[in-house]
Order: sequence, then C-alpha cells, then structure tokens
Amino acid sequence: MSIHQYYMSIALDEARKAAKSGEVPIGAIIVKDNEIIARAHNLRETAQMPTAHAEHIAIEQAAQKLGTWRLEGCTLYVTLEPCVMCSGTIVMSRVSTVVYGTSDPKGGCSGSLMNLIQDSRMNHRAKLMTGVLEYSCAQLLKQFFQQLRLKRKQKGKSQENISS
Repeated sequence: MSIHQYYMSIALDEARKAAKSGEVPIGAIIVKDNEIIARAHNLRETAQMPTAHAEHIAIEQAAQKLGTWRLEGCTLYVTLEPCVMCSGTIVMSRVSTVVYGTSDPKGGCSGSLMNLIQDSRMNHRAKLMTGVLEYSCAQLLKQFFQQLRLKRKQKGKSQENISS
C-alpha cells in the first residue's frame, strides 16, 4: 500500500462516518509533515449549512491547528473531487497538494468540469493527484445513493398503502 493509499483509506473512514449519519459519504483529511492535522466528513444535512463539505471543514480545522490560513506544505486527501466552493477554498488557503479518489463529472472543479485549483490565472495552484483508491471511493457513493433511492421508493409505496 502506498502512502497515498494509506491516507486515502483514512479519508474513506471519514466518509463512512458521514454515511452512517445519513450524510453523502465524503471524507477528507489534511496531512502536513507526515502527520494528520485535520479530519472531517460531510455535515451539510446535520448542520443545515451549505458550506459543511468535508474539505471545507478539514481546511478550517487545519488552519486553526496551525494558527495560520496559509496551508503551504499541506496535502488534502478527499474521497470525491472537490466542487467549485471547495476548490476555491483550496486555492485561497494555499493547500500545496490535492489527492482525490473519484471524479465528479457533474460538479467537480479540480479536473472534470474545470480545473480551478490549477488555473494559471489564479495566484496559487495546487499539485493534483487523482484516482487514489478510486473504486472504493466510487462504490461507497454508489451504494449510498442506491440505498437512498430504495428508501424513497419504499416510503412512497407505504404512503400509497396508507391513502388507499
């Protein structure tokens, strides 16, 4: 197992925590000097906050731990490609490297729809590594949404029986 796979497996553990609480299973950790300085998972539903993405929370935790908003020398591991908000936060916080598991063709802004974190017009660009434990990251999301659709379908059928 490579070091990137090791750290992504920890981000996957965070994603599983999100799934257990009914959140979209996305997890993130931040590493500096081979030490995990932040770990987070999605909390949008729990907190009812649109900014409560795993990456955003982890970046805030890392900044607090380091006592600076400049996260130079830090690597962010996240199970799903960052969205536009999180990609912007990555650029603004000067994260050095982003490693993600699976791409997001509908909302990813670190390579799919656009590549904000490496846009030459920005004042900071992060190194990017993709596809680390891609299958595991993608399967966790796929299973979560399959279960969600099944629950909604079952709920719809039970409501039909009540009104009959």
